[in-house]
Amino acid sequence: MYINITDSDKGNNKGSCGQLVHYLDKENRISGDLKPELWFNGTSDAIPSYLVKHSLDQNIAKLCKDDAKFFLINISPSKKEISYLKGLYGEKGAENALKEYAASIMDEYACNFKRPGVNSEKDLLWYAKLEHYRYYSYKDPQVKEGTVKKGSPKPGEQLHIQVIVSRKDITNRIRLSPMNTSKGKNAAHSQKLGQFDRSAFKASGERLFDQQFGFDRGMEDTFNYANTLKNGNLEQRLEIQQQGERVLKQTNTPDKSRKPTAELKLELPSYLKAITPTNFLEIALAKSNDDSAPSIKKKKRRKKGNRQQQELSL
Repeated sequence: MYINITDSDKGNNKGSCGQLVHYLDKENRISGDLKPELWFNGTSDAIPSYLVKHSLDQNIAKLCKDDAKFFLINISPSKKEISYLKGLYGEKGAENALKEYAASIMDEYACNFKRPGVNSEKDLLWYAKLEHYRYYSYKDPQVKEGTVKKGSPKPGEQLHIQVIVSRKDITNRIRLSPMNTSKGKNAAHSQKLGQFDRSAFKASGERLFDQQFGFDRGMEDTFNYANTLKNGNLEQRLEIQQQGERVLKQTNTPDKSRKPTAELKLELPSYLKAITPTNFLEIALAKSNDDSAPSIKKKKRRKKGNRQQQELSL
């Protein structure tokens, strides 16, 4: 699961969000479907683009000219996670499940600020767009090499969600910036702007997905594992690698403590209980004993002298 927060990839987030809203409507223009993909949030899944732009552009009370007015959150499940959702819910069901998951992500976004009055997605002003494709840009090596054209759709599972969230809460009174990385070190600053731990926010996305959909995530597929290998010191990297090796070893090692399954005993019906099993070995042995060669009695040979005496007497 890849979750990222940016000021804005398209358009300056210090002004109107109109350019970004227009860009995120690109699939409706390219596909030309009769039923366009509309925007959604925690209360509706059929919000038109003009309402998204109007609501966000009006929610900027007391923000200066150079202040960020909105932020873009990219929620991109992996191909493995998308395939898992489609296996559970089907094509359309996976899309609806991902929308519900986005609302849960925005709950975590709100709670991460640790600000009174900002406790769930209902306290935020946000709008999200489900996208089915990603497109090659001039930055991609395939475009630079000339093997694909800029703007061509990328292959494979590309289902993802883009969220535009206002800098101000839904009451237009509280400023919220996920770019604030104080993490509570400066109490006065955190009280004013709200602390935000982006690493914890990204990790919470994986936890929510696993809990919500029963997904079995390997340790090496977690954000914590990848983040430690990338940004941790030598001791932390060695520790997380050893931990991963231990988990892998435990997974591949059979549990010898488990007792073998007890022998299955079947209760025979009453009309079969009197039948004793045939022992073909005993029959074969008995037959071989019965068929043994009979003993032959040897005739006694008469003595030659006695035979001659009998002939003389005759």
